[in-house]
Amino acid sequence: MITIEQYIADHVKIVEDALQTSMPAEWKMPDVLRESISYSLMAGGKRLRPILVLAAAEALGGAMRAALPTACGIEMIHTYSLIHDDLPAMDNDDYRRGRLTNHKVFGEGMAILAGDALITQAFYAVVQSARASGVDPLQILHIVEELSQYAGAPGMVGGQAADLLGEQGLTKLEELEYIHLRKTSDLIVFSLRAGARIAGASEDQLEALTEFGTCIGLAFQIQDDILDLTGDATKLGKSTRSDEKLAKVTYPYFIGLEASMQKVNELTEQGKSALIKSTIPHTNRLLQLADYLMKRDH
Repeated sequence: MITIEQYIADHVKIVEDALQTSMPAEWKMPDVLRESISYSLMAGGKRLRPILVLAAAEALGGAMRAALPTACGIEMIHTYSLIHDDLPAMDNDDYRRGRLTNHKVFGEGMAILAGDALITQAFYAVVQSARASGVDPLQILHIVEELSQYAGAPGMVGGQAADLLGEQGLTKLEELEYIHLRKTSDLIVFSLRAGARIAGASEDQLEALTEFGTCIGLAFQIQDDILDLTGDATKLGKSTRSDEKLAKVTYPYFIGLEASMQKVNELTEQGKSALIKSTIPHTNRLLQLADYLMKRDH
């Protein structure tokens, strides 16, 4: 069996090859818009969310080919959120993944439009799992509905709004946890549920993956808080201590660095336990991914 590092590398290549051709060549648009979209979509990164779509489908015996369009769709949503997060009105970042942010290259207006285009294209991509691979259209309907929720106002966008409001004075750990769960965990939960739905998961299996995703998503964001203080900027591809500079409160701010590290470990084990106790037949890769994310340094 290949290592988890090789598994990730192989799946990153599969996802990136699919993303390269995900924008139909026959779609007419200004060249600069296509360039702006591609600049951020093909900028690299961990490709965590699409890998989780594929790994969840595989865990239930589903075909990667069927899950791949939806995997691309969630990466489009994630990429749009990064483009908009980096804007001056949001986090005002100059660098992302080791190079200038989209608005620094293409201007704020075009960056906003590239993000808008990626949102709408994500739903187009999800539908291709039915058109190209024969996935049950009812499952695609469920996936579209859940994407609207997990990526929208009750999910990621709501978390971003709470984060923006939090800059005016976040005083409770519960408020920070809400932001982390909505901004980060929700797209991870969606990715797992979408891959599982494509493979025909039962409600019990979906619930186990929801608990798993909630736990590892929160652990992932706390790890980001930790790495913002302790990480290497060259590995992270962005400046460190940005939260501190923006006066943002984080898990280490509330409970300290050591307790934050312990929380990451506890959440990871809780998430893994939900999978181990489930009826999902092939959980090995998902369990390995959870451990890998806990130990990452970028």
